[in-house]
Amino acid sequence: MLIREKYLSKIRAFYHTESLIKIIYGMRRSGKSVILTQIMDEIIKSGVNKDHIIYINFESLKYDFIKNAKDLYNYIESLKNDKDNYYVFLDEIQKVEDFEKGINSLRITDNYSIFITGSNSRVTLLELSTDLSGRYVSFRINPLSFKEIVELTNTKEKDYEELLFDVFKWGGLPQRFLFENDKDKISYLSSVYDSIILKDIVERLGIKDIASFNKVLQYMLDTESREFSRDNIIEYLKKEHHEIANDTLYNYLEAFSSTFIMNKVYRYDIHGKNILKTLNKYYANDLGIKQIKTNNENINYSVSLENIVYNDLISKDYKVFIGKTKKGEIDFIASKNNRFKYIQVCLDLSEENTRIREFSAFDEIEDNEKYIITLTKNDYSTDTIKQINIFDFLMNDDF
Repeated sequence: MLIREKYLSKIRAFYHTESLIKIIYGMRRSGKSVILTQIMDEIIKSGVNKDHIIYINFESLKYDFIKNAKDLYNYIESLKNDKDNYYVFLDEIQKVEDFEKGINSLRITDNYSIFITGSNSRVTLLELSTDLSGRYVSFRINPLSFKEIVELTNTKEKDYEELLFDVFKWGGLPQRFLFENDKDKISYLSSVYDSIILKDIVERLGIKDIASFNKVLQYMLDTESREFSRDNIIEYLKKEHHEIANDTLYNYLEAFSSTFIMNKVYRYDIHGKNILKTLNKYYANDLGIKQIKTNNENINYSVSLENIVYNDLISKDYKVFIGKTKKGEIDFIASKNNRFKYIQVCLDLSEENTRIREFSAFDEIEDNEKYIITLTKNDYSTDTIKQINIFDFLMNDDF
């Protein structure tokens, strides 16, 4: 089992903090339950009695009787045998109605350190609830990063490129590495997608027209990294004999984001220093899910490289935007600790015309931290723009 230290190191400081709910959220099968298990193991190793660990997986029929906040509170209280502290782990908590009221009632007793996981953004919007406002810390779990995949598969540096192209096709969901042949990988990834559709969208969000939903998603994945255009989607759907209202379209887009199938990326006006709410883009959260939804044998590796750089940036805790200049755009602006990094992504810089195009994107940017991330091995860095090989970027947590 891969120890996901990049996440554990962030959560560890809160293990024994009863006053804050620990929220662990992200796409289905991205590894949230495994991280819960690793946290439980570490807490037990620290000296906590196993009898003071309470784990409930709401995907199991065993706990189907817990329907609402009161059921949740009463059941956990019934398991308590003494006045010592207990550690409560609630997996896929979004299935419980008004769960925030139940866990807040447990929290205020000061006897429980509570960890919850969820696969849609309902568990990340708890700031809307007066019950939990300011009383939680949250951690987003993503599919495996390239560096984690290298560790899991024990890949040597000479084989990084082969592994990268494998990730372009099959993504980074942890369990997909259990399967060797393509048929089994497709079957597994399809089952993950179907569970997202059934459990997180149909049941939770109430979407009825699954055929249209799938058509919109396929279009968005086929055109990812392009500017979002409502008119283009509506025209595409008409050709496919699917007509939907504007409100329905935007509900679908919200569903993609809230279940972490895709990530919405806003545009940042570099000169105006403000975030724009239009002309945004979407990127797949996992390239394997994209593969089984588009079923495209001719993978656009340039877009895949851009996608994997975006996913790695957010996994490194950057806030990421598309950069808008007066004459064009920068692929990404990555912000952290009040510092901005300006990034172009290009698969191959070997052609002079390509280099001119990519380097000129920085012409209007005066800040120093300008990078081009590429698979190209020859170094074309300038005095003001640093070229970084993709593997140096992916394997470096301190970028």
